[in-house]
Amino acid sequence: MALLACPFCREMFEEGEAEACPVCQMPLAKLHKLPPSIDAMHDEAGVPTAPEMERMPLTYLGRGKGPLAALALAGLALFFMPWVRLTMPYIDAKSAFDLAHERIGWLWACCAAWVVLVPTVLSRRSIVQMRGARIAAAFLSAIPAVAIGVLLARPPRGGLIPVRYTWDWPMWATLGVSLVAVIVALRLGGSLDVIDVKRGSSKGQALH
Repeated sequence: MALLACPFCREMFEEGEAEACPVCQMPLAKLHKLPPSIDAMHDEAGVPTAPEMERMPLTYLGRGKGPLAALALAGLALFFMPWVRLTMPYIDAKSAFDLAHERIGWLWACCAAWVVLVPTVLSRRSIVQMRGARIAAAFLSAIPAVAIGVLLARPPRGGLIPVRYTWDWPMWATLGVSLVAVIVALRLGGSLDVIDVKRGSSKGQALH
């Protein structure tokens, strides 16, 4: 006797037993004509993919992914804002970009770190991938803070002409963004103890 199955939940029935699934209310179809189920397609042995390994949509920004990318973009914007206010020998404002371009070349590391951090975070599509990128993301996030620490420990000095300047708020904001980004990066992907199930009989529920 041929077997019938629900195209959605794959509940099976004998031919003549029912015409529609009593749960999903979908018309039954012959089992051998249905495509493989989602679980079957994930593993040849029919074992479903673990929730932490499921690929999420590109637009998913949860589990620290969105906040960390936003911090990286904020840090990149601050790189082009005034870090130093000169008062002698002339009055001027210098951004980190200006400092890197004119005199302190190693400050380009700050810009590079923010630029690389964005795709590093946004390209992670599963919880396992996000957790696996924690160390790399934390390292990139820490580079601006380390650079600022070196800049404060060894501030630029003038030659024969004395130079007077003050550090402007975008530099301190960059330091704060960098430190917060390190904390968020170390928690990227969240915990494996609680995962929202996106499919199957537990869809919409949290696994503990």
